[in-house]
Amino acid sequence: MNLPLDPQTVKGFLSPDEGAMLAHYAKAGLSLGEVIEIGAWCGRSTLYLATVAAKANRLLFSVDHHRGSEENQPGWEWFDDEVWDDEAKAIDTLPQFRKNIRAANLEQTVIAMVGPSAAIGLVWQTPLGMLLLDGGHTMQTALADYRAWAGHLVQGGLLAIHDVFPDPKDGGRPPFEVCKMAENSGLFTRVDEVGSLVVLQRL
Repeated sequence: MNLPLDPQTVKGFLSPDEGAMLAHYAKAGLSLGEVIEIGAWCGRSTLYLATVAAKANRLLFSVDHHRGSEENQPGWEWFDDEVWDDEAKAIDTLPQFRKNIRAANLEQTVIAMVGPSAAIGLVWQTPLGMLLLDGGHTMQTALADYRAWAGHLVQGGLLAIHDVFPDPKDGGRPPFEVCKMAENSGLFTRVDEVGSLVVLQRL
């Protein structure tokens, strides 16, 4: 994938293989409806998805409050002081996100929705062809995101969930539990996976 800005140079946690798989399924998702990502951090996943959307003359909707997940907060394992806002006394990834989207020439493609994902999802009304869940990793947040957004996927639509770790030693459990919940619901079936990224399809 030839991009003005290599997504892997952007702060984030998505591997090249995972990014390539997102891009692959985004093309199929766009044929069914809109594509939305929940959780953008500084825009690595956004670049993979939005590049596909731009080629199709479509939009990519990116939902994030840009204050970081629980594990990104001060004192936690994934805290990064480069995205700490001293004035706000909080993490703020939005400036870096916007800078990266601009550097990738994708400002006309990416629609950033800054706010709590679950609240936005509850009033969203447009059918989705693909949904990436990669937001907060507490069970409460991950479950709220799933419940607010998964129902907007059309039949055949794709649900991608990042940080799905079957072994608790590898990472937090909430994305794994939400993934299993989706599969056990009878509404989704697993179609692909690479690294910690799992793609399900709505039946």
